[in-house]
Amino acid sequence: MSDQKITIVDVRSPGEFMGGHVAGSINIPLQEIQQRLNEVKALPQPIILCCASGMRSEQATHYLRGQGVDCENGGGWMEVNSRFSSASK
Repeated sequence: MSDQKITIVDVRSPGEFMGGHVAGSINIPLQEIQQRLNEVKALPQPIILCCASGMRSEQATHYLRGQGVDCENGGGWMEVNSRFSSASK
């Protein structure tokens, strides 16, 4: 996957996102995912979703897969940062 262009979407609240996030990630809070579905679908896929612990990103992953979006739950944002920060540089 490191050769592919991925998009990282952080589904935490804007306040949480401002406290720290994966460089280059996009903040779309979980409660806005349904209303912003067209925006999400327009993003380069696959999409890696993250949050604080992986629970909210799992909910978003389940919903988005049901809408035909190529995505996966990356878990907590710090784990995603460790996995993908070198790939995005």
